Amino acid sequence: ATALDERLVTALARAESQCERAWRQARPAGDFAPVSRPLKALVQLVREQARALGDVLGLGPYDALLDGYEPMGRSADIDPVFADLEAFLPDFLDDVLTRQGAAGPVHVPEGPFAEETQRQLGTEFMRILGFDFERGRLDISRHPFCGGVPDDVRITTRYDTQDFTSSLMGVLHETGHALYEQGLPAEWRRQPVGDALGMSMHESQSLLMEMQVCRSPEFLEFAAPKMRAAFGGEGPAWETANLHRLYHAVERSYIRVDADEVSYPLHVILRYGIERDVLEGRMETDDIPSAWNERFRKLFGIEVPNHRLGCLQGVHWYDGAWGYFPTYTLGAMTAAQLYRSARIAVPEISDAIGKGDFAPLLGWLRSNVHAFGSMRSASDLLIAATGKPLDSEAFKSHLKARYLP
Repeated sequence: ATALDERLVTALARAESQCERAWRQARPAGDFAPVSRPLKALVQLVREQARALGDVLGLGPYDALLDGYEPMGRSADIDPVFADLEAFLPDFLDDVLTRQGAAGPVHVPEGPFAEETQRQLGTEFMRILGFDFERGRLDISRHPFCGGVPDDVRITTRYDTQDFTSSLMGVLHETGHALYEQGLPAEWRRQPVGDALGMSMHESQSLLMEMQVCRSPEFLEFAAPKMRAAFGGEGPAWETANLHRLYHAVERSYIRVDADEVSYPLHVILRYGIERDVLEGRMETDDIPSAWNERFRKLFGIEVPNHRLGCLQGVHWYDGAWGYFPTYTLGAMTAAQLYRSARIAVPEISDAIGKGDFAPLLGWLRSNVHAFGSMRSASDLLIAATGKPLDSEAFKSHLKARYLP
């Protein structure tokens, strides 16, 4: 807060507002031109912000901004992990798509699915996962999120009456965030050490619940009958094996927020490379569209048809949020590493989840993650909980076991 002078803070706020407004015009048309000048002006200020923070923290421009989202996070640690994933994922994605294509189409349950029924099912699963409704609630918004404070955690979701699965998994994802908040140490409340430990650790808790656990065969065996009962579902689309395939469907998608767990890291790796090049002066903002399309083609093997599905799809850069995209994939890898260690330490976790009992898993997370707040760095916490620092091995092993057993 003290590293940035009043002039810069004011200029950033104005530039962010102007650029976001231009983005709202540019995105529907898929036209980069309306946002070109506002983005250039904003990035000049973001670079100035990064230098000012870097001077105080003793960091380079990118790491200075990354530190605000991921305390003690450094690009030197991210680079080798992302390079390993970038080398692994494209061919793995091809193999998964070949396997799934040979298995034939997945049956999609047909709606409509009443919003109130979806809400009731979501709250039932929230309770099963361990959410304390005496200290939080579920509401509706245009985009799912989790906010509030540990003693009043607010989850929101959005409902699609033709697809209950998106809302349900959104609720389970946000419940992972909420459980972390509700598990933070009460004795350190209102102290910095009692806060959650950065974005990647927070994201690890949501992805552990959604991706590692609630898309697992054990959980789906437990959950499928509840889904069928809630919506009166019957037929092939509602069979547990089909729901399992539905929740594990993989595709090459242009939009990051719609991506599956196999392709999602490639979206993050693409953005990480671009935003780091821009912040460190190796790329100018007008080069973003062509760089995006070229790198997307390399990573995904398909052409980007327009900028609306490419570099204009998300608001983050146009709203001044630079330096935090890595935390999504760092969170996914952290989730895989934590969940594997939890099952080694408490072997009954998998069987318990198959019975709808999350107490063994939540107990391990409370003791090894939640209770420490921000007392330890992410690296130190992970070493204490899993025996080693973050790497991609557990995440890759998880993907192989789930998609190419």
